Amino acid sequence: MDFNFTEEQEMVRDGLTRLVREQYDWDTRHGVIQSEAGWRPEIWAQLAELGLLGMPFSEEDGGFGGGAVDAMIAMEEFGKGLVVEPFVPTVVCAGGFLKHAGSEQQKAEHLGGIIDGSRIFAFAYAEPRGRFDYADLQTTAKKDGSGYILNGHKAVVVGAPWATHLIVTARTSGDQRDRDGISVFVIEKGADGVVTRNYPTVDGRRASEVYLENVSVPAEALIGSEGAGLPLIERVTDEAVAALCAEACGVMKVAHQMTVEYSRQRKQFGVPIGSFQVLQHRMVDMFTEYEQAVSMTYFATLKLDAPEKERKRAVSAAKVRIGQAARFVGQEAIQIHGGMGMTDEMAIGSYFKRLTIFDSEFGNVDHHMKRHIALA
Repeated sequence: MDFNFTEEQEMVRDGLTRLVREQYDWDTRHGVIQSEAGWRPEIWAQLAELGLLGMPFSEEDGGFGGGAVDAMIAMEEFGKGLVVEPFVPTVVCAGGFLKHAGSEQQKAEHLGGIIDGSRIFAFAYAEPRGRFDYADLQTTAKKDGSGYILNGHKAVVVGAPWATHLIVTARTSGDQRDRDGISVFVIEKGADGVVTRNYPTVDGRRASEVYLENVSVPAEALIGSEGAGLPLIERVTDEAVAALCAEACGVMKVAHQMTVEYSRQRKQFGVPIGSFQVLQHRMVDMFTEYEQAVSMTYFATLKLDAPEKERKRAVSAAKVRIGQAARFVGQEAIQIHGGMGMTDEMAIGSYFKRLTIFDSEFGNVDHHMKRHIALA
């Protein structure tokens, strides 16, 4: 199998590397996440101008004919700079729902806005009691003439403070945990009855609690078939997991590099701590974990178009292995930096926080271990 990237993909990587290096240095990012806005719309506009927001979409849909590998490349570079702009919620999640199951009308209405950066989406799927189960829904969508009335509460909706639209999962029939009876809707965040409570997350991003109170949406808001949305949700979230794995690889690479550099500068007993063999071994172990994570990310990304069972097993295997690697690399980096590593004055603390939060997104290590075993 050829693991070499195309010339165009290498150009994308080089362009993003420069963007992150020149406009996403540590001090700038720290200032951005402390600001009231919490992100930079001008960076989002640059990503649109560079074609990155349209990269994974087909040319027929107005995109540039890329795919999951292109998203993987972008996410790894974003991870290196701890980029907070909502690429996964908007391009990977919302874009995934639209390109896999959106009607021609929905694609025409929304994809162009995603590609040019004017429409920003957040994916409202998690609920306070759901515990990684996409079928465990208390949010309901009841028929009202030709449309629907939505009621419910969605938790930790990443990117929602900046969003213009929401992708919402809701139960249209069946009991709370039935696999059937789940539907997916696209709604305007400013619609009547949508109430949000915004807050910063531990890793520097922004999220919202989203409350839906008798939100009326037309029939055209339904993505795909009514009541048959769970397989679509699982497909899109698997794509999101693969993208987040790539981001984690970028975070781990920089965390390892920072740790090696710090060990060369920090002195103890009159010599750099990097000269101590036990710390050298630990940093080699960090690098080994990172390399294995990269391999598993490639594996999961290349399996996204495989049959459902094969795709799920590959993605869960990657989430487990990279979740373990992220924890190890993050904790070792902090241990070698010492107490200062957890302060806001040192960048490594933010990389550690991002690696820690990674485990809880779209299912943690235990959840994906169980899913992988169940599919054996």
